[in-house]
Amino acid sequence: MGRVLVLYDSRTGNTKRMAELVAEGARTVPGTEVRLKHVDEATKEDVLWCDGIAVGSPTNMGLISWKLKRFFDDVLGDLWGEIDGKIGCAFSSSGGWGGGSEIACMSILTILMNFGFLVFGVTDYVSDDLTLHYGAVLEGKPKDRVQEEACRRLGRRLAQWVAYFVDGRKDIMKDIKEDQRED
Repeated sequence: MGRVLVLYDSRTGNTKRMAELVAEGARTVPGTEVRLKHVDEATKEDVLWCDGIAVGSPTNMGLISWKLKRFFDDVLGDLWGEIDGKIGCAFSSSGGWGGGSEIACMSILTILMNFGFLVFGVTDYVSDDLTLHYGAVLEGKPKDRVQEEACRRLGRRLAQWVAYFVDGRKDIMKDIKEDQRED
């Protein structure tokens, strides 16, 4: 059974809503166990437990929240070298389009890579104008079906990669290809 942790920080509830949808998407892959944790309640045991992690942050001046940065520095610092090979992705909400969400996602991905995570983007287009190349990025909270699907798609893809790489489920590639064709 694949294990996915959706770890997030949220001040206004926007990133929390994205996290809930990412977790919902991960749960659509049979055999996936999902934990949804706010950074204030997450522990290093949650990260040791998971096979894949989706990390979400509000965009703060183009970067991640100080709480998430502190979590990686202070809580996970002693796991350096122990959590290599887990799979990771990112999502972020900003106050407006062009507010730095993709940069915040790249910051998350960079942190994950430094801990040895295998990170990914999603090549699928959720709509004509919404991609997940660096993760799910939104202005504010998800406002419509397409934006909600972007978050779900990220969680689903994370669970699919966990099923493929960790659980050895080669059949899951069929589902990934079908997702890509839908777009």
